[in-house]
Amino acid sequence: MYIFEIIDKSGRQIRLSKERWAHIRMEHPEITDYEEIIAALANPLKINSSFYNPDSIKWYYKFDKKKNRYLMVAVKYLNGEGFVITSYYMRNIK
Repeated sequence: MYIFEIIDKSGRQIRLSKERWAHIRMEHPEITDYEEIIAALANPLKINSSFYNPDSIKWYYKFDKKKNRYLMVAVKYLNGEGFVITSYYMRNIK
């Protein structure tokens, strides 16, 4: 089951599963609403490739002025479809 499905700026489909949302809420309670994740995927400030797996994992960033931090959303791509694997706030873009 999925919480949401969205098409990102590059035209690829990304999904957030209930299991991954539960992980994010438990491990990163500062993220209170998955709408924050949707906003980062729909209109990212920057998209970087992961250092560890640059072909299949992308990091989406959006700056939050209230928190003075960047929301990072990690997306894994399998067969052209993206799946959110985690999300959290950080001071700087990697």
